[in-house]
Amino acid sequence: MRDRIQKIEQQIRDAAEKAGRNAQEIRLVAVSKIKPASMVKEAIIAGQTLFGENYIQEAVAKVEEIGGDEAQWHFIGHLQSKKSKYAVGVFDLIHSVDSLKLATEIDKQAAKKGVVQNILIQVNTSGEESKSGTTDETVIALIREVAALKHIAVKGLMTMPAFFDDPEGARPYFRQLRLIKERINALAIDGVEMRELSMGMSGDFEVAIEEGATLVRVGTAIFGARDYTV
Repeated sequence: MRDRIQKIEQQIRDAAEKAGRNAQEIRLVAVSKIKPASMVKEAIIAGQTLFGENYIQEAVAKVEEIGGDEAQWHFIGHLQSKKSKYAVGVFDLIHSVDSLKLATEIDKQAAKKGVVQNILIQVNTSGEESKSGTTDETVIALIREVAALKHIAVKGLMTMPAFFDDPEGARPYFRQLRLIKERINALAIDGVEMRELSMGMSGDFEVAIEEGATLVRVGTAIFGARDYTV
């Protein structure tokens, strides 16, 4: 696993150099969904400290077993409003906020716990009905509404493009998210910090980096195929 992680880190550095970017701006999120805690511990020993989880009950159990001292945790999957109470204050960043309803519930739960929850707004750049996310046309209005909530901090955007055998096929969707970020930055909305772009996975993260990704979500290339069920 150490070799796989080091290989990906080198690919991140190479992609950053190609794009004229500082590789220190880009973080690797090791997607550990449906992988046992033992594999996460192995990755920690190998030097990986940031992990992404998709399923809230599995994720909370893993966080409780491993803790937050040795690892940082991001929630990257679809989050139901009624389950947001399990995520707030547990995850350093929630990538997948796509509605005012969900944001309002996160804000409510964060107020109860006396914390400010960092989030990303998920944008459905591909237009696929199977994918969650607000749209290019509605994202700014949503961000303005979310920014008014006192216990949420908007840190950037996330997207999941359509799947392509050729990673170049995903480039327009990554570029679209970067352009949305630039539009939002130009508006200088109070309480909104467009610092993060979460985009790119095992098959296309290098292209995502070239288009501005700061968080790349890599699972299969680190942990292998999904062969563990919860």
